[in-house]
Amino acid sequence: QVQLVESGGGLVQAGGSLRLSCKASGRDISVYAMGWFRQAPGKEREFVASISWTGGSPNYADSVKGRFTMSRDNFKNTVYLQMSSLKPDDTAVYYCAEDYSMSFQAPYWGQGTQVTVSS
Repeated sequence: QVQLVESGGGLVQAGGSLRLSCKASGRDISVYAMGWFRQAPGKEREFVASISWTGGSPNYADSVKGRFTMSRDNFKNTVYLQMSSLKPDDTAVYYCAEDYSMSFQAPYWGQGTQVTVSS
């Protein structure tokens, strides 16, 4: 069973940047799809970005396109989410996910990392 540990969250001013990391242990993630999701207070968890096991072009939610970049380093068993031009609406707990497919219907989740963007 995989364990996913997110890090890199914090408090940043609007317009700033953060880089989230998700380190996996317990198994090799190179054959799994990986994703980032987020949940703001009072809202449902929503998709942010995903990348296939082949490492091809990531998919992004419309709300983050052009501002966020997802990447993976299979040698380090880690995925990243580079977030730029942050907005207060990006404030949420960010979760890393791993699944067999890009549909993420039954993923493993990390514990989440808080991102707070002040105006």
